[in-house]
Amino acid sequence: MSNILHKNDRGDVLAHVSGNLRRYRQAAGLSQIALANASGVSRRMIIAVEAGDANISLSSLDKLAIAMGVSFVDLVRDPAKQSVTDVNEVTWRGKAPDSKGVFLGTAPARHETQMWIWSLEGGERYDAEPDPEGWHEMLLIVEGVLTLVLSGSEKEYPAGTFVIYNSAQEYSYVNKHADMVRFVRNVVS
Repeated sequence: MSNILHKNDRGDVLAHVSGNLRRYRQAAGLSQIALANASGVSRRMIIAVEAGDANISLSSLDKLAIAMGVSFVDLVRDPAKQSVTDVNEVTWRGKAPDSKGVFLGTAPARHETQMWIWSLEGGERYDAEPDPEGWHEMLLIVEGVLTLVLSGSEKEYPAGTFVIYNSAQEYSYVNKHADMVRFVRNVVS
């Protein structure tokens, strides 16, 4: 399973992304072509996301946010919510109905921090692209056994264990077992 936001799977998150992307791009005084050049994300993708017609990777959203001088949170947050730290949006779904990543909230850091709750049913996998240099993840496994793959090397983490790692590398979350895996994910940048 990829790290792609899918329009039909998560309610209004892509609608938030669509409107937020357009609003922040215009506020930055960037055309779609200028944003494409600054972010490395294709103009075609930017057009489709702004129209609400595209699935986009989480790492591409990061690239767009950085190019506009805003945060990932700014792009996925419901603009009608009052809280600046509470996001509580499903931003990834696997093939199985209970496999999902819910972005819970954020707090200030050098750039930002994010808190997520993840669940993977048996056989599910989430593959991530490397984050920018200096980013880290902290995982706390609360149920099941998570297999974490870092640059091709696998290690299992059972419930009650945690891991902290540099996420500026390819990584994957894998559930190789039949039982559900649930874990808290904190992203620090």
